[in-house]
Amino acid sequence: MQIKNEETHTDIEQNVQQYLTFMIGKEEYAVSLLKVKEIIEYHTVTQVPKTPEWICGVINLRGSVVPVIDLAVKFRQAPSIAGKLTCIVITEVQCGEESAIMGIMADSVRQVIDLKPQDVEEPPTFGTRIKVDYLLGMARSGKKFCLLLDTEKVLSTDELLELPESVEEDADHPESEVETYSAQNAPESSAIPEGVEETEETDAE
Repeated sequence: MQIKNEETHTDIEQNVQQYLTFMIGKEEYAVSLLKVKEIIEYHTVTQVPKTPEWICGVINLRGSVVPVIDLAVKFRQAPSIAGKLTCIVITEVQCGEESAIMGIMADSVRQVIDLKPQDVEEPPTFGTRIKVDYLLGMARSGKKFCLLLDTEKVLSTDELLELPESVEEDADHPESEVETYSAQNAPESSAIPEGVEETEETDAE
């Protein structure tokens, strides 16, 4: 009987999943840590014409063009304003048969949490500003709930698949107006934002 209980406990531990939580506006969201490649501080973002309004621009990440998504706009909220704690969560998602690297603009990163299946509740059918299809569920975070995002549905869209082509067109036509802007007092080097413990979990492979 004791062995059976130990096996059950092991099975539960194996089902534990880690999530990275971050703030957008006054709401706390989370994405699977397995989808997170790294966290970088917010720097210069290049705006690209003819892209959806929720794409605030692109960044050059070690030679690769990475679109940066402002989920606040996609969730029909006021656009995010870059500040000292603003960062970009670099994620990997599936776009059709291929994977793509995308960035999520976050007001701040909070923590890495461990969730068991029983810790996750069904997403509400009302009371949230985002589509239920975008959510995997929700989990308690203090007195409030943290919304677990389905990155494959939130970030994988036809508009994003067309983005690289748009970037190439702008590169071929220098006369295109491409504006750049940067956060005030933005630091010069990439690092984990202030207030977040530096652990291996914040840089998932």
